[in-house]
Formats: sequence, structure tokens, C-alpha cells
Amino acid sequence: MRRWKEWVPGARRTLSPKPSPRLPDGLRLYAVGDIHGHKRALDELLERIGEDAAGARAAGLDTVLVFLGDYVDRGDDSRAVVERLCGTVLDGVSCHFLLGNHEAVLLDFLKRPASAADWLDYGGIETLASYGVRASAGIRDRGRCEDLRARFLEALPDHHQLFLDSLKPMAVFGDYAFVHAGIRPGRSIDRQKPADLLWIREPFLSDSRPHGKVIVHGHTMVDEPEIRQNRIGIDTGAYVTGVLTALVLEEDRQCLIQART
Repeated sequence: MRRWKEWVPGARRTLSPKPSPRLPDGLRLYAVGDIHGHKRALDELLERIGEDAAGARAAGLDTVLVFLGDYVDRGDDSRAVVERLCGTVLDGVSCHFLLGNHEAVLLDFLKRPASAADWLDYGGIETLASYGVRASAGIRDRGRCEDLRARFLEALPDHHQLFLDSLKPMAVFGDYAFVHAGIRPGRSIDRQKPADLLWIREPFLSDSRPHGKVIVHGHTMVDEPEIRQNRIGIDTGAYVTGVLTALVLEEDRQCLIQART
């Protein structure tokens, strides 16, 4: 289990004369990467965050959790992950939940099951199984898709539906913007298209220009968190590697907490 890396001022990893990105004073923020149905890793990580957040609040700081989306699919316990996030995640910690592309496609399936049937092939079958609904890959027939949607809706608790419907595309704190996948370079933060926030990889990942905010994102799996001057990627592939990552920010400092299961 990895706890803390040493606090690192953001821009001091380079020789850039630009000031380090900052959060508002009095705030410690935790951003959690893609969970993908890995409940055990989530529980382990939240235990570590909870210990740290208690110390932060004792020191007079406000504490905030931002989840970057992709709570469901691929792992085997999506239902339990959603249930955990629907309740009080951590006492005294304010939570913000972002929309991931996997939640977006799940919601599309609930509205238009035949046209969104691709969801079944990249994680939807595992999510359905966690709700007790059996399905197989390759389903495209409209009648079968609608029947599957009906069985899923019957198994989906109302508070899970409300949670999924409430997910937001972006959160901004200080000099950081939090999104699921990234942004379209060259376009201002307030003019981003929802599809880019959920799906983009290139040209975002290779673009080295400032984006107006440091973009904290998941979506693209990395062996180790990528901490760059204009973006920070923290999807460490929990459902494959067992490693779930949280970025911790306070003032102009950055560090990591990781669960390894």
C-alpha cells in the first residue's frame, strides 16, 4: 500500500519561471482516478484519504474529494462502487462526482438501448452482472436490447439512477480544472464540448501549451501518474493493475496517495 509521496510544488519540477498552480488557501483537495468497479481498491484508498483528511481538518483545513468518473464497467463490483458513492463517502469531506465516458454510455443505453449496445462490449456486461442481470456480448437486436434495458431498470435502485443522472462534466478549484478525459487544446475552458471532456486523448495528451488551468484527468491508463506542467493524468488502471490513485493538492503543493490491492 503506497501512502504519500513527498509534497512537490507543481512547477518546480521544471526550470520554468512561471508560478506554481495553487488552490485557495485553507483547502486540501483529493482527486480520485478511474475506479471501474474495483470496490476493494476504492475502500482501501478512501481509508487512507480519510486518515489524512481527519488530520487536515484538525489543522483547520476544509477537505474536498473530486471523483473523475468511470465508476462502472470492466471490474466485477460496479454496483457496490455506486452504492458506496451514493452515501456519505467520508465524514466531513465535501464530494464532487464527475461524469465519465462509461457512465455516459450506460445512460445512453438506458435511453436508446439498440443504438448504444456497444456499451455491452466494453464493460457493460460486467456492470449488468453486478446488478444480477445476465447478458452476452454482441447483442444488437432491438428487441433483445430493449428487454435487457427493462431488466436493468428493474434491478437499478432509484438512488443509483439519481446518482448517475447527477454527474457533472467539470469542476474547477483555484488553478486546476478537473475533467474525465481532457480538453480540446486552444479552446477556452468555458467553451469545451462535452464529447471532448469525456473522450479526448489526442491532441490533448501530447500538447504542451498552457490550457489556462492545469487539467487533472483520468481516462487514459498510465503505469505511473503523469504530472506535467499543463496536465496531470491519474488513471492507473485499477481494474487491471489493482492500483487506484488519488492526487492530493494543497496551496502550491502536489502529492499522491495510492491503494494497491
